[in-house]
Amino acid sequence: MTGTTEKGGAMQEDRKISRRTFLAGTGGAIVSIGLPGVFIKLADAKQRALAADTRPDGRPRLPPGQLAVERIRDMGGAPGTATIANWTLRVHDGEVEKSIVFSYQDLLNLDQVQITCDIHCVTGWTLLDSRWGGVRLTTIMDRVRPHRSAGFVIFEAAGDYTSNIPMSEARKGDVILAHSFFGEKLQQAHGAPVRALIPDRYFYKSAKWMEAVKITSRDEPGF
Repeated sequence: MTGTTEKGGAMQEDRKISRRTFLAGTGGAIVSIGLPGVFIKLADAKQRALAADTRPDGRPRLPPGQLAVERIRDMGGAPGTATIANWTLRVHDGEVEKSIVFSYQDLLNLDQVQITCDIHCVTGWTLLDSRWGGVRLTTIMDRVRPHRSAGFVIFEAAGDYTSNIPMSEARKGDVILAHSFFGEKLQQAHGAPVRALIPDRYFYKSAKWMEAVKITSRDEPGF
């Protein structure tokens, strides 16, 4: 979970503490944590309870230094220009048996999943029980059939943004290409028409405004 810039969280890691400013409030408070707009944080009592909660794998549900928020707003980045009507996703490179270009409708024609997960930004906020709809990345990979030598997946997005994950991460059942958020089509600020979602990594890995997925034998560290 390393990196310096986040398209989902959209800021540099070294701003995590220095750019976090509490504006005031009682109970759930409005906070600014270095991102465009403001966030509504959970009440302090809830924060303390979450700090003591653990995931099934034993890790803390709220990682140290994170602040749980009620909702997220524009998370930054350079928006793409694609619309549902003209969006395409190219899945390519020499480590697949065949390259495929998917349209938005092609994506909807694949098996759909709904997942609920916690997401964490390196700038310090955490959104618990976020709900997303989309297609598992494994469903896409089953169509292109990666070679055994394929070890990494590179997400290519608008503005030349890229993020990288190992194949072992890409094959997890909760890694999806998401087109909906809390039951609604993604808004542009959140990566519409389609974004990546990798819940077990900090949110800068979950590239917004997806354009292509490259499957490679060698890692290509992005942002």
